[in-house]
Amino acid sequence: MRAPHELDAVITRAPPELVLSLGVIDGRNVWRANLPVVLDRIEPAAARRRIDRVQIAPSCSLLHVPIDVEAEHALDHDLKSWLAFSVQKMSELATLGSALTGGRATVQAALAASSAAADSRMRSPKVHDAAVNTRAAAVNADMVRRRSGFVVRSKAQRRRFALPAFPTTTIGSFPQTAAVRKARAAHARGTMSDAGYETFLRDETARAVRWQESIGLDVLVHGEFERNDMVQYFAEQLSGFAFTQHGWVQSYGSRCVRPPILYGDVSRPKPMTISWWTFAQSLTEKP
Repeated sequence: MRAPHELDAVITRAPPELVLSLGVIDGRNVWRANLPVVLDRIEPAAARRRIDRVQIAPSCSLLHVPIDVEAEHALDHDLKSWLAFSVQKMSELATLGSALTGGRATVQAALAASSAAADSRMRSPKVHDAAVNTRAAAVNADMVRRRSGFVVRSKAQRRRFALPAFPTTTIGSFPQTAAVRKARAAHARGTMSDAGYETFLRDETARAVRWQESIGLDVLVHGEFERNDMVQYFAEQLSGFAFTQHGWVQSYGSRCVRPPILYGDVSRPKPMTISWWTFAQSLTEKP
């Protein structure tokens, strides 16, 4: 997967008794492989060695891939057909093994389905958004240049905020307390209404702002109580992302996350943070 151009040299120079393990299924993403294309790459290599001197495997541990896409019942049908989690990647390996040992005819249906899924994903308007491509094509050098220099901006900031030389502040997010987690879970289950959840979040935000004022901070934050996982929160407000119900993967240590799946061109249907910033700023005279 990572260096296919090295395969011929390795096959040529490897001693006959050496067992080669070929990482042919990508363990770094969640997409189905195009199995006929994989076979086109590895069949010549396998033919040049004894069959017991070649192994096929994932390109790396499947630790960072969800377990089984069949557990997902809310995903878009087309998107689901393009995905391969750990169980599906093992099946792909089994299909490749059967093709290498018994010929492609033994797994013809599986190969055809793999190829069709890859073609569908390549052509789908769910992946390729013409409006996004049009906007991207219109980007020019002037768009990445600020209209005023730092000296001008810093003077304007000092006039506007009148902060001390060393202003005190904190990171954006406050602790996600048991009450916050309980309310979020109730909202997700449908036992707390949208309006009730909104009221709860506003109350938590107001409490955080008042506390920061009471201890004398100069620049306040709103606490980010409306946000779940940081990546998920923003992805939920963008097009081009999908979300699983059970797609947990290990992040680090014993921490697991359920990351969004980026499947297509990304756009922002509406402003993402302005409403919460506006509400928080309405609670205080401090920035």
